[in-house]
Amino acid sequence: MKKRKIELAVISDVHLGTYGCHADELITYLNSIQPKKLILNGDIIDIWQFSKRYFPPSHLKVLRKIIGMASKGVEVYYITGNHDEMLRKFSNTSMGNFKVMDKLVLNLDGKKAWIFHGDVFDVSIQNAKWLAKLGGYGYDLLILINSFLNWCLAKMGREKYSLSKKIKNSVKGAVKYINNFEKTAADLAIENEYDYVVCGHIHQPKKEVYENKYGSCTYLNSGDWVENLTALEYSFKRWKIYHYNHDRLSPFFMDEDLKEMDMNDLIASITDKEVNIQDVTEEHLSEKKEENIETDFLDDKGLSQD
Repeated sequence: MKKRKIELAVISDVHLGTYGCHADELITYLNSIQPKKLILNGDIIDIWQFSKRYFPPSHLKVLRKIIGMASKGVEVYYITGNHDEMLRKFSNTSMGNFKVMDKLVLNLDGKKAWIFHGDVFDVSIQNAKWLAKLGGYGYDLLILINSFLNWCLAKMGREKYSLSKKIKNSVKGAVKYINNFEKTAADLAIENEYDYVVCGHIHQPKKEVYENKYGSCTYLNSGDWVENLTALEYSFKRWKIYHYNHDRLSPFFMDEDLKEMDMNDLIASITDKEVNIQDVTEEHLSEKKEENIETDFLDDKGLSQD
């Protein structure tokens, strides 16, 4: 399978070691891309719920794949989250192309991107960690029940159903929490003059421009690999949310973005130069004309190889 070359890929909330993790699908995705940088934005390994009884081979393959990508030259940044907070004692540690940190700031084509997991905004984690861990077990159980429900629905030829999404979208407290999370992240990014703020944590993939009286920024959330199976990709100076259930069937889904781009912008994004497409076309036609004249001249003189 031909790999898609992209500048940057961001995945978060994989929750390796839990029943809800879609490790096989994640391996398929990682095998389909060739990024310059891979950012693991928290909760990759679920240390909170880690159990020796459940860590299947596919989960180990994900870790081996990530390490393999680092060994082949991909810059891998592991940003710690709340479920893998034990790794924070190793923050700012580097092992070749593999780096562990709590947050990351990148310069992307002249714009600043602020990347962190997002659990710092979660009051329940900061003040009542036991309650957050209990909620984590409850969430894992809900996902397990949902998997059985979807198996039954598939047998009956019906579409899959997400219990967790239904709860999140129907409970006012959950909706308010998500809205507050996104607004807080965006406001802080604007205050600190970042162009992009990239989070995970809430399992809600999103790309949206936020504005307040002080400025604007683009809020991005990579979603998760439990419910949504999503990632963020950056290439050609553009961000896109990758949806596994849809985009895995499209070998080069960036084509839709490229169609919408002005040709001058596309060439400039690749060469970092302002190029006039009309000049390029005229130059190309001129070269072809000269080649045809030269060929005709040789043919007339009997010097053609044919």
